[in-house]
Amino acid sequence: MEEKQNFQTYLDFNQTVLKPKTENEISEVVRECYKKNIPLEINGSKSKNKIGKNFQTEKTLDMSSYSGIIDYKPEELYIKAKAGTSLEIINNALEKNNQQLAFEPTDFGCLFSGKKNLGTIGGVMACNFAGPRRFKVGSVRDHVLGFKGINGKGEIIKSGGTVVKNVTGYDLSKILSGSFGTLAVLSEIAVKVLPKSPCNKTLVIDNPHIKKALEYLNLALSSSSDCSGGVFYPEIFRNYFSLNDLTIKGALTAIRIEGPAKSVDKRIEKLMKEINVNSKEVSILEPEQSNVFWKNTQNLNVFSATKSNLLRIVSPPSETFDLIQKLKKFDIKYFIDWGGNLVWLEINKVSPKILREITDIVRSAKGYLTVIKIEEHLKAQIDIFAIDSIKYKITEKIKKSFDPRRILNPGKMYIGI
Repeated sequence: MEEKQNFQTYLDFNQTVLKPKTENEISEVVRECYKKNIPLEINGSKSKNKIGKNFQTEKTLDMSSYSGIIDYKPEELYIKAKAGTSLEIINNALEKNNQQLAFEPTDFGCLFSGKKNLGTIGGVMACNFAGPRRFKVGSVRDHVLGFKGINGKGEIIKSGGTVVKNVTGYDLSKILSGSFGTLAVLSEIAVKVLPKSPCNKTLVIDNPHIKKALEYLNLALSSSSDCSGGVFYPEIFRNYFSLNDLTIKGALTAIRIEGPAKSVDKRIEKLMKEINVNSKEVSILEPEQSNVFWKNTQNLNVFSATKSNLLRIVSPPSETFDLIQKLKKFDIKYFIDWGGNLVWLEINKVSPKILREITDIVRSAKGYLTVIKIEEHLKAQIDIFAIDSIKYKITEKIKKSFDPRRILNPGKMYIGI
């Protein structure tokens, strides 16, 4: 039967770029590549295509035609969509019911192409990048209820369902999230959605020094005020925020509070007392301007026009101050998100030697480094994703079990995987 089923009737495999419209066509493409040992590049809208190493493949699997919302039940707080569905389509559907993807996916479009590109739901899960609310609600992988996909042999696999209680056995979504398409081609994804808060305001503290900012953020996140955002911008970025409510002129320490309007006001008052600041030291952004501030933070607006190199560093908040001090010897600009846990670092001049030195500094701070944007000619000489030898061996075994012939995005994350 397999021999009689003419592959060309589904999709012309002679083409370099293959655009399947059904799950079976995706499976056939991967199965054919597996048989012939043909490397396959996987992409959707290419919003994050430049993150990771450059690699050469004979075929490209373009998932943009495999698009559409399969099921959306607002009352049950989940949405299921095909992997090529753009986030714009999903956000528009959620907006009608005042719901949202609570993990706030980052729009990398302006950073790489100069225009907005939210990407696809498959790309969001594959890359696992979450926004400012990460420390409160978790990462992308924590919101995936279930998925279907195709492994490196062309076999259709499934994990989870559409409600939390259906996630039994191995939760494969935790492994596939952040794998950048190197383990499987995602076809369908069910994601948990949450209602939008009726109100949100942002307490912005006039604070010129990073050490004090980290103290404020630590106190805020450990308080009973239930913050949902905590960020520090050095003074160099002040001009990026032209908001009427923002009277502070220097460095910004911003803390977001969400919930019913009366509750938000009382919690802000309580938080000001807990961190010991007065009304002369703060600005309070009302909901509309608060939304603009956090949308700009979520989408890395301060780096949107950069031609420099951009690094993403995750480290324990207790290590962040010392980490920044050690990195200041390089030509850097930075801001701190996730309440002190995430550093976005722009570095003007870079080389393999400088990157190795920065990686060593990050590792000594018990942190993790990802190179988001870098000069193309350097990609082959550096590690885009920091990983030690033990984790590399584990990753290698996982890759072998999902994709034994290493045909899916080969070498995108690590050499040889």
